[in-house]
Amino acid sequence: MQKISQILKYLIGLAVVLALRLLPHPPNVEPIMSTMMPFAKKWGWLAGAGFTLIAILGYDVITGTLGVWSLSTAGTYMFLGILAGLWFKNRESTTKNYVIFAIFGTLVYDAITGIVFGVILFDMPFWLAFTGQIPFTAYHLAGNIVLAALVSPALYKWIITNPKLELGFILNKFKKTN
Repeated sequence: MQKISQILKYLIGLAVVLALRLLPHPPNVEPIMSTMMPFAKKWGWLAGAGFTLIAILGYDVITGTLGVWSLSTAGTYMFLGILAGLWFKNRESTTKNYVIFAIFGTLVYDAITGIVFGVILFDMPFWLAFTGQIPFTAYHLAGNIVLAALVSPALYKWIITNPKLELGFILNKFKKTN
């Protein structure tokens, strides 16, 4: 029941991802990691993995881009959601911890999706996949560091830990007004 009471928070998180991904932005800047980390911090690895799965597949369904790449990126982000749950289990919700994980997570994500999948799925030579990944990862790191510093702590403080956004609180308010 506790997880169901948090549904509005998940919807807000998904709306943040959707809105930030649909706004014009520099290449390779995406908000999934910065939005997933507060969920993984509060509710653990399963929340982190589940959030990323829904965020990626939901966005790809909405934009009509669902395909093999969706599953590859969703699986990689689910792995990062699990790692985030483990990372934040005994750590505070601080900007520093979000930025550290964003750096690590981005490097892992780009190594898997850019280099490993580039070689396996697209038959790229390793050296080409590796060197071609460098500028992509530079943009990706910059975006994830900024978003981890700004979005993650704000989302945790104002949404994730806000009891007024829990279904029970909202329903009780609604009952009191009737």
